[in-house]
Amino acid sequence: MEKEEIVSLLAVRGERQQELFRRARSIREQHFGDRAVVRGVIEITDRCRVNCSYCPMRRDNLSGGFILSARQIVAAAVAIRQTGIRVVFLQGGEMPETTEVVCEAIPELKRLFAEEIQIVLCLGNKSHAELARLKELGADSYILKHETSDPNLFYTLRHRCLEDRLACLQDLLALGYRVGTGNIVGLPGQSMESIACDILLPAQLGAHMTSCAPFIPARNTPLAGNPTGDINLTLNTLALMRIANPEALIPTVSALEKLRPGGQLAGLNAGANVITVNFTPEFEKSIYRIYGTGRFCVSLGHAASTLEQAGLCSALVSP
Repeated sequence: MEKEEIVSLLAVRGERQQELFRRARSIREQHFGDRAVVRGVIEITDRCRVNCSYCPMRRDNLSGGFILSARQIVAAAVAIRQTGIRVVFLQGGEMPETTEVVCEAIPELKRLFAEEIQIVLCLGNKSHAELARLKELGADSYILKHETSDPNLFYTLRHRCLEDRLACLQDLLALGYRVGTGNIVGLPGQSMESIACDILLPAQLGAHMTSCAPFIPARNTPLAGNPTGDINLTLNTLALMRIANPEALIPTVSALEKLRPGGQLAGLNAGANVITVNFTPEFEKSIYRIYGTGRFCVSLGHAASTLEQAGLCSALVSP
């Protein structure tokens, strides 16, 4: 797809939007049939050394917070596997401490489950040596969202250089990870052209997964007073990601459900083929600050019902 065509299709609504979604679903069906991937996420820390203007976990808000022990991670992973889910997804803020705790947990997970599970990490930028160590111990995939491909906007919002993020993505690919990236839709100062570049970037990188999430302003952040990202624009972005990246794993994120009941079903109907169930221990789940307050936590029942409504219920256990 060309950037100009993507910009035009981002704006469609009504019947043209439904045509876009049908096209995306058709492409998904060609590559995946009626199968989707179900992940079990464990949020291992809400601390972060980065000071992103949109995130309530930003460094300036760092007081208290938590980091799970390797024992807690293993216990939550056992609960994930007992449901039949095979993808264990470890997510948290960008902190050096996560390398050690995950390096301690992975060998135990591999000992317990051998090849029965896939381990996906989403822990921010890390050095080549750290990423190599995690891969050697058994990590399979790594998600590192670029958030925006506009270098100026990236620096304004994250106070870091986009080049560093892209270099980390290249390290991950070179090390043999299955790699995911993605954007936030509706960031203040974001243009339709930059969203189009976000959609094209995963294929340019050779990434295996991509995602989009609507911008949700959070209290105690510099962007708290800005409007929420538009769900229709987010769904169009998702559909265009599917068209531009036919073989990618693309999740329907919990933020869609936060914005609108049935939002995750709409994501599946726009071409997504992944849903993530939350297995974070109850106390830590209640204080995890990703959207500030009032986030939607996906349960196993919600995931199963949503997949069934989308005609993907047979895929509760991932391949």
